[in-house]
Amino acid sequence: MATSTPAARTDGQPPPPPDGSAGKGGTGRDGAAGQSRRTLLHRLDVRAVPYAFIAPFFLIFGAFGLYPLIYTFWISLHRVELSTMDMMEWRGLANFTELIDDDRFWNALTNTFTIGVISTVPQLLMALGLAHLLNYRLRGSTFFRVAVLTPYATSIAAAALVFTMLFERDFGMINWGLSFFGIENVDWENQKWPAQFAISAIVIWRWTGYNALLYLAAMQAIPRDLYEAAAIDGASRWQQFRQVTVPGISATIVFTIVLSTIGATQLFGEPLIFGQGPNGISGGADNQYQTLGLLLYEEGWKNYQMGRAATIAWAMFLILVLVFVLQRVVTAVRARRPARAATARQKKATSTPSATS
Repeated sequence: MATSTPAARTDGQPPPPPDGSAGKGGTGRDGAAGQSRRTLLHRLDVRAVPYAFIAPFFLIFGAFGLYPLIYTFWISLHRVELSTMDMMEWRGLANFTELIDDDRFWNALTNTFTIGVISTVPQLLMALGLAHLLNYRLRGSTFFRVAVLTPYATSIAAAALVFTMLFERDFGMINWGLSFFGIENVDWENQKWPAQFAISAIVIWRWTGYNALLYLAAMQAIPRDLYEAAAIDGASRWQQFRQVTVPGISATIVFTIVLSTIGATQLFGEPLIFGQGPNGISGGADNQYQTLGLLLYEEGWKNYQMGRAATIAWAMFLILVLVFVLQRVVTAVRARRPARAATARQKKATSTPSATS
């Protein structure tokens, strides 16, 4: 059967298909619509799908993080009792002004700061030394790395109870050991500084190994070439530690300082159990080791004043925000120092006239 071939067009466009269709994609209008849908789906895939992947985090954070934070601030503006949470009396910022004038708040803030310093400084120094030792090639290094993490895996209650018995006044092992040096029995619970040292010992025991592993991971990321170059230059092990290791893990050190500060601000379980009863909530008979966490618990669940408890919680939050801002400022200042030094050297070099023969 003979078929006719369509004549070639003189306007340079391809001839239409024999059956009058626009090809397999249908008519030109349908093809354009399909291409538009594919383009839209591609844009959604590129731009919207990443937000869908991270949406669960923001939903969980909004439900369990942001909403409690905002609601706690709302409660802090009212007088609210634990037994009648549905009845709120508006007070505005009166709870905050009363908290500033409350001596118990400043006492708790001071205790939180002193316990934090006593526990954080030795803890991080010991963790740095342990990490430095574990960084060497030792037999059974895996065992030692797991062993230093064991205290972190121990519950707060168990650790606090054991240390409470160790620091017991009449039959504790600590006082028994001090007796060999002629030191009389120390009343670790009822005296301010002994109580704070005892609580700090619990914190140090629990968190030193955790920080040591953080430092160890950072140390293992330092290139070995730096140590070899320092050894060739005649640097001792101590000089290598000071000039190579510490600068190489400075970011991790700052991170652990911030993390320890947050933990010290929220210190609660150790002093509560160390008090062995009602004195644990008040931080001793004279509030000698009451922290901000204990004061919050006392106001909310002992005095039933949830508005004041929420105010203390927001004060703790603002303190952490202040610490974070200070950390960022210090980091920015430290980052600018090398650039300023290089600029000063360059200016000095350009301003010095070249020697002429």
